Amino acid sequence: MTWWVFRHLIMNISRLSQLTLRKSQNFFAKNISSIQLIVFYYLVMTAIALILFYLPFFRIPDQHIRFIDLFFLAISTVSVTGLTTIPLTEVFNHNGVVLLEIFFQVGGLGIMMITTFFAIISKRKISLKQRQLIMTDMNQPKLSGIVRMIRITFTMILIIQLIAGTSFALYFKFAHYYDDWYHSIFYGFYQAISAVTNSGFDITGNSILPFANDPIFLLSIMFLIFVGGIGFPVLMDIREFTTYRFSKKTSHTLPYRFSLFTKIALLAFVVLFVGGTLIIYFLEKDHLFLNMNMGNQWLNSAFYSMTTRNAGLQIHDLNQFQITTLIVFSFLMFIGCSPSSVGGGIRTTTIAIIALYLFSFLKGESNVNVFGRRIDNDDVQKSITVFMLSMMMCFFCVLFLSATEDLPLIAIIVEVSSAFGTTGLSLGITPDLTDVGKLIIALLMFIGRIGMLYTLLLFVPKETRDLNYKYPTEKIIIG
Repeated sequence: MTWWVFRHLIMNISRLSQLTLRKSQNFFAKNISSIQLIVFYYLVMTAIALILFYLPFFRIPDQHIRFIDLFFLAISTVSVTGLTTIPLTEVFNHNGVVLLEIFFQVGGLGIMMITTFFAIISKRKISLKQRQLIMTDMNQPKLSGIVRMIRITFTMILIIQLIAGTSFALYFKFAHYYDDWYHSIFYGFYQAISAVTNSGFDITGNSILPFANDPIFLLSIMFLIFVGGIGFPVLMDIREFTTYRFSKKTSHTLPYRFSLFTKIALLAFVVLFVGGTLIIYFLEKDHLFLNMNMGNQWLNSAFYSMTTRNAGLQIHDLNQFQITTLIVFSFLMFIGCSPSSVGGGIRTTTIAIIALYLFSFLKGESNVNVFGRRIDNDDVQKSITVFMLSMMMCFFCVLFLSATEDLPLIAIIVEVSSAFGTTGLSLGITPDLTDVGKLIIALLMFIGRIGMLYTLLLFVPKETRDLNYKYPTEKIIIG
């Protein structure tokens, strides 16, 4: 029964999205930009989620939930954040959990990726306008090869989820985490889908705390978080490189070259992951991790360095960490994952480009050069703009919530960073927010999902006027 519901919901959502896509293209083509249209689709998907959450088929009987709480949950689900104002274990039955998994896929992988994949397997033609929308939704710089990338990466992710879900089900059963096959399979696939889409929703009331001392499970979860957060173009590059390495024509072809995006994304991932692990280890080795052996100390540090940048899964009560560590968590959540991934935040390439720009400035170089390539000045300007405006927005949200909510400041900082980074980690204050506070956090989750850059471009007219002249320059005093 559950599989029947799952399959038909996926197909119906896909058909509805395709219908909405065709109708909206004809109606809005002359007035609305691709970015505005994509945001409109996410709003429609939020409305669909809200309506479905009201249906008794997905709910535990006799549970009354306020509209603001279900609206908050709908945005959190579509943005795959994981923050909730209500305990999911007291609201949704198993059918409701399957519904959540469907929206994890739609929100994490992107509406256009889902609808395009179903269009491909149903052998429908992908129009130029649809390709432009795909390019916008996936934050890609060019149209060429984008449909092929969707077909390959979507298939890869589904296969990884299938293998991981099956492996978790077997592991849960034979490791005696669950006594019966039904719960082993149900929670095994939920953990796989939740980790890959970086959703972070807790449907058990304990997140993954029971697995805190299980290195096999934690390492598997970290790998799945990496798959979802590293970026679809990176997965595509890794797949192409693997194909190249195992090809019989290797000796007759030029060496495979990774794209600059892949190199910077992987570099940023390694620096943030290793740096976060080291900082968390040295902050907590004599505090929360004091009674652990060294191996578990490093494993827990690595896990939190990974999960704070988007997954939102936790193996401890966050209130047990030191305030300094929570500030580090907030910074990692603010950065988030790579562009064109399931994650939010300012994105890893943004912070990487800013760091490279500062390094080039200190060396007295006028251009930002890395890996034998020069980063375009437009990308540098966008990175600085996204970083500064995101910092300002989060700062003012913290300032506003500290005035309207009777809650600790560090808890508000973590909540705001978690919402903007679509992470889902919290010190437990989400249910205690006022209605105004819930709306602020919901807005941050939505902005974190679509990205700060697209939020800014959302208000730019479809056709803008470029000046064909320049004003004279004049030097000013700096510093």
